[in-house]
Amino acid sequence: MLFFKSSFFKKYLLPGFVFQSVIIAGGYGTGRELVEYFLNFGPIGGILGMLLVATLMWSIVLAVTYEFSRKLKAYDYRTFFMNLLGPFWFIFEIIYVLYLLIVLAVIGSAAGILIRDNFGIPYIAGVVVMLAAVGFLTFKGSGLIENFLSFWSMILYVIYAVFFVVALVKFGPEIQKNLASGTILPGWALGGFKYAFYNLANVAAVLFCLNHIETRKEAISAGLLSGLIGILPGFLFFIAVVGQYPAILPEEIPAVFVLQKLGIPFLLILFQIVLFGTLIETGTGMIHSVNERIHSALRSRKKELKQWQRPLVAVSFLLIALGISTFGLINLIAKGYGTASWGFLFVYILPVMTYGIYKIIKSRNSKN
Repeated sequence: MLFFKSSFFKKYLLPGFVFQSVIIAGGYGTGRELVEYFLNFGPIGGILGMLLVATLMWSIVLAVTYEFSRKLKAYDYRTFFMNLLGPFWFIFEIIYVLYLLIVLAVIGSAAGILIRDNFGIPYIAGVVVMLAAVGFLTFKGSGLIENFLSFWSMILYVIYAVFFVVALVKFGPEIQKNLASGTILPGWALGGFKYAFYNLANVAAVLFCLNHIETRKEAISAGLLSGLIGILPGFLFFIAVVGQYPAILPEEIPAVFVLQKLGIPFLLILFQIVLFGTLIETGTGMIHSVNERIHSALRSRKKELKQWQRPLVAVSFLLIALGISTFGLINLIAKGYGTASWGFLFVYILPVMTYGIYKIIKSRNSKN
């Protein structure tokens, strides 16, 4: 635990692990997202979209975002986007809240499905357990959230590495065959861009931990590392499931499908426990970003968000998302995320990569 408290970890690695934590449930925890935006374009097309488009875009945009945040001391999305978009900052909030509800609906749906299909427990029980865990963590605040997200990310890396190795041993010939086929279907670049767009919006949930960064070098380095830290588990997962292409394409939760094919009950149970924890990670990180935004607004009026009010915000969002989850996991990911992607391109990515860079250059607040 001392490593998690070190200055090096907080400056260079913590933002990446928090970013990875908040994207995983909506980015590749169930595997459905990787199928939708990458594997649908063939094994090689998926790798190109993932590495040449999504990862590269993540690293570059996050590096600029972290430096912009450091320069303006904007550690919640309200402050950040007021500086970036001026009086139009509320447009981001509208899109972000809608996106947050979609992600929470995906998380709630996945949690219910995991509990129901694999442990024989009623669907609603999974949702209730996740709701209680998110409420508890948001009640405890930033310190515990940082530690939990970092610790669980480390566990997740280990499990994904084990999953990758076991899949290589079990399905090595099939994986090699599908990769050797060289299948690249039209649309792989667009798939990578859309995946990058909607996941980058999760930076709103990363801003709270950027206050540890003090210099431009630290900000840019942390941003570049965040892209790599964020994609690595997803890349390992992608290679592991390539052996099941194209049979895996219609599966609602591809991760469970492949684990069942592996025929190792212990790994299946362990993976699903870790996956359930990642659902809690993402829900906590995103709702914490809303709490920090509310706290910032109240602080500007010389008020504050009470500790007991934080879990109430979490419960409110999760209950609304529970209603949205009735649309189904596949539809939410394919249609909801796809629509949100274009919104974030225009209200976040393009502004931060143009006006954001201009403001960084012109700012005189830097010590560098």
